[in-house]
Amino acid sequence: MFKKLYEKIKNFIKLEYKFILFLVVFYVVCIWPVNYYIVIGGGISDISSRVVVDEGYQSKGSFNLSYVSELKGTTLSYLLSYVMPHWKRVSMNDYKYTEDEDYLDIEFRNTLDLQYSNSNAIYYAYQLAGKPCRLVDTKLYVIVSFDDYRNPLEVGDEILKVNGNECSSLDDAQQELSKVSGNEVMVTILRDGKEQDVTCKLYEEDDRKVLGVALQAVFSYDVDPKVEFHFEANESGPSAGLITTLSIYDQLTKKDLTKKLNIAGTGTIEADGSIGEIGEVEYKLLGAVQGDADVFLVPAGDNYKTCKKVAKEDKLDIKIIPVKTIEDAVEKLEEL
Repeated sequence: MFKKLYEKIKNFIKLEYKFILFLVVFYVVCIWPVNYYIVIGGGISDISSRVVVDEGYQSKGSFNLSYVSELKGTTLSYLLSYVMPHWKRVSMNDYKYTEDEDYLDIEFRNTLDLQYSNSNAIYYAYQLAGKPCRLVDTKLYVIVSFDDYRNPLEVGDEILKVNGNECSSLDDAQQELSKVSGNEVMVTILRDGKEQDVTCKLYEEDDRKVLGVALQAVFSYDVDPKVEFHFEANESGPSAGLITTLSIYDQLTKKDLTKKLNIAGTGTIEADGSIGEIGEVEYKLLGAVQGDADVFLVPAGDNYKTCKKVAKEDKLDIKIIPVKTIEDAVEKLEEL
């Protein structure tokens, strides 16, 4: 029985080997990675399951994340982007700060951006609501290691000490560097869960000493009532900052900012409370329309101009509101 089956398979391969070879080559070509992300459109998602304030007030409407879907490019998706409507090619180099960076470095920055955004959202939402909010911890991470500087620091390293002294802020790290008399300094880092000391070269730039890396701080706050985040692993980046802040604030206060409406939006929440612009905003607007949102909040400036243009060209039925700060966003929602 097995001998007959073997003979049939062997004969089939002999007759169809060219076709089989073609399929194998075609499959490999299709999945071959290219140096692009493919943006394939947007949508919205109710944020209530992702941002939960302990015993928070419930809204009659909803706050929704407006997002775009990004695929890591392959030969097949790259070619399809030329014929599929609303598929956009974005070079991975646009996300890179140096030539040596890879996909994991970019993903780490995106994850850290979400943490930074969430910490800013907590601070401004609790401040606006008049609720207790106390800074309890700050972590410093390396987010870029620039090519023109030679140091053993890597993207993802957590900076614990500089010159033997603990650093709880970016200012602390800079002050410790300024105290060093030579051109080398010992930096204590946490890498892959292990603490280690590395010797770093110091460089002079704009009359100050630098390591040749970019650092980002992430803050932790003690708040009352507590707030929890439940974002998925593939949900990263800073563009949810505006909606996250509004959702927290709305749960902390009795007044319902949603006014029974489905509110979507996008924009970063910066350290000073301003709302920062984002990329691919037109896709997020289209996603809001497809998700039947009533209102779309967008950073004032170029993002707003782009959305107004797209809305006019495509005759979109949605109210677009430009916002400059989180206070501005709250005021405009109260006026609806």
